[in-house]
Amino acid sequence: MSNQSIIKKIEELKKKRKAVILVHNYQTAEIQEVADFLGDSLDLSRRAAATDAAVIVFCGVSFMAETAAILAPEKLVLIPDPAAGCPMADMITAENLRDLKSEHPGAIVVAYVNSSAAVKAETDICCTSANAVDVVASLPRDREVIFVPDKFLGAYVMKKTGRALILCHGYCPVHRDILPEAVVEQRRLHPHALVMVHPECPPEVIDLADEALSTSGMVRVARESDREEFIVGTEVDMLVRLRRENSDKRFYPANPKALCVDMKKITLEKVLRSLEEEQFEIVVPEEIRRRARRAVDAMVDGQWTVGSKQ
Repeated sequence: MSNQSIIKKIEELKKKRKAVILVHNYQTAEIQEVADFLGDSLDLSRRAAATDAAVIVFCGVSFMAETAAILAPEKLVLIPDPAAGCPMADMITAENLRDLKSEHPGAIVVAYVNSSAAVKAETDICCTSANAVDVVASLPRDREVIFVPDKFLGAYVMKKTGRALILCHGYCPVHRDILPEAVVEQRRLHPHALVMVHPECPPEVIDLADEALSTSGMVRVARESDREEFIVGTEVDMLVRLRRENSDKRFYPANPKALCVDMKKITLEKVLRSLEEEQFEIVVPEEIRRRARRAVDAMVDGQWTVGSKQ
C-alpha cells in the first residue's frame, strides 16, 4: 500500500474515531504530514489538555503519550508503538528521585518533561526546554532546587539563572553526540549561517552557538530572522519542518547522524493500525496520574510560582 493510500485511510479513520493526531517535531516527513498538531513537548501537552477529541494518537515517545494521558484522563490515548521510549527518561526512576529528595529535604523538585509519569508524581513542577530557565528563575531563592534528569539542560539553566542546581546524570544520547568540532566545521562551511542548538547539547556546543533553543524556539527564530542560512544542532528531522515552512532559507544539520531511533519507530503503517485496532493504549495509574498532574498543570498553565511546595 502506498503512503498516500495509508494517509487516506488514516484521515478516514480519524473522523470515524473522532481522533486527533499529535506529532512531535522529530517525526519523519510522512508522519508530520498526517499531524493535526505538530510541535514540541509543551505545545503538544497544551493541545492534549485542550482537545475535545475522543481519541489522542500520540506520534512521539512514551513519556509524551503519558503526559497526554495525565492531562486528559477521559480520553483514549494511543501510541502507535509502545517500544518508542526515551533513554534520557530511563536515566531517572521514582526511587532514584525519592532518594535524592531524602538527601535534600525541603528542596523544590523540577523535572524535565522528558521523564516518566512516576517521576513526575514525585515532582513539584515540570518544565520543557522552552521554559526551563523561566521556571527555575521564578522559584524562591532560599530553597534548594533538584533538577532531573538532564544534566546538560540543567547546566544551561544554571548558567542562565545564576542558580546552583542539584543535578543527576541523565542526558539525551542524540544531543550528546553533537560535538563541538562538528559545529566548528559547519561554521567554516557556512560562515554566514546562524547557529542554533538545542539546550540538551553539551555546554561546549552551546558555547559555540548563537542561540540555544527548544524546537519551538527554532521554528520561531527561523521564521523571524533575516538570516538566510542556519546551522541546526538537534535531531535531523527537525529540519523537515524548518525547510517546509521556510522554503526561501537554507538549513544545515550540525550532525547529519543525529537521529532518534525511538522516534523513528512510529511509522504510517503503525499509525493506521493504532486507529484501526485502538492500540496501544497508555494507562497511568490514578494515584500516580493525580500526583503527576499537579506538576504538569503548573508547567502547562505557566503558574510555576505556586509550585514551590506541594
